[in-house]
Amino acid sequence: MSVQRDVFGRMADGRPIERFTLRNRHGLSAQVMTLGATLLGVETPDRTGRWANITLHLDTFEQYLAGHPCLGSTCGRYANRIARGRFVLDGVEYRLMTNEGPNHLHGGRVGFDKVLWHAEVLEEPPAHGVRFTYTSPDGEEGYPGTLQASVTFRLTDENELQLDYTAQTDKPTVVNLTNHAYWNLAGGGTALDHELAIYADRYLPVDAELIPLGELAPVAGTAMDFTTPRSIRSRIAEVPPGYDHCYVLRPGPPNQLVPCAAVYEPTTGRTMEVWTTEPGVQFYTGNHLDVRCGDRSYRRHDGFCLECQHFPDSPNHPEFPSTVLRPGQTYRQRTVHRFGVR
Repeated sequence: MSVQRDVFGRMADGRPIERFTLRNRHGLSAQVMTLGATLLGVETPDRTGRWANITLHLDTFEQYLAGHPCLGSTCGRYANRIARGRFVLDGVEYRLMTNEGPNHLHGGRVGFDKVLWHAEVLEEPPAHGVRFTYTSPDGEEGYPGTLQASVTFRLTDENELQLDYTAQTDKPTVVNLTNHAYWNLAGGGTALDHELAIYADRYLPVDAELIPLGELAPVAGTAMDFTTPRSIRSRIAEVPPGYDHCYVLRPGPPNQLVPCAAVYEPTTGRTMEVWTTEPGVQFYTGNHLDVRCGDRSYRRHDGFCLECQHFPDSPNHPEFPSTVLRPGQTYRQRTVHRFGVR
């Protein structure tokens, strides 16, 4: 196993953006960079041995710096939506920056996907990895408390990409971290023909602004039902413009990994299993993708996201699992992607 380190680009003030390539003994690789603690790509073979990057990605640092829809980036302090950018904690109302109409999305205008993280290479056989750390100051984007956050990417010889998150605060606050990779196991083209299973019997219905209504509704008998594998295309027309919903995963022991999803791409044979300690996963089908990168472009439904996380708008729904973090506590989350072929 190995970790290669180089400079991917520089900020306008000259600060270097570092890129790290993790590679295991089978040749599978993952690339990450310090801007946004971003996953730049995962390269795996298909059933014929042909390799491809199975994440939606850009080619140059300048393209990432110009702006993109969180391609592979770490989202926080609060991934997903907070209604009207407001919540009350311990009797105090906090107002966050709003960046999706009247609502707060993925940490605000300058979320964790847009900041520069510090990187440390970890050599921990049988896995190698990179730990990114960032200190979010008190009041950033409206959040209370100075937050010490970290996300660690590890690649194992079992073809697992492990993502471990931690956070600590000096004041009561809310935290919900995730990675926003767009996957396409075919290596290009539409993602609609992927076969998907999500291990969830309930989901969160939303309003027109994609804010949860508070109900945990059954998926049975609806277009939301992926309890048995089926193509993403099969019923997406019933959910215009596509899926962008949080699924309630079947619970397991506290802080233990539970099955989240399984994906199969029939033309290449590539597979991906997802496991997580989180109570939910946001399934998003790239409904608004419109990205050009050199000679290629990413259009609607060319990638899908499986964002393991707590529920959107939890600070305004006391009936949801809590996202409150207090001094002396440590936020912990683990999500694992296991890659294969059949």
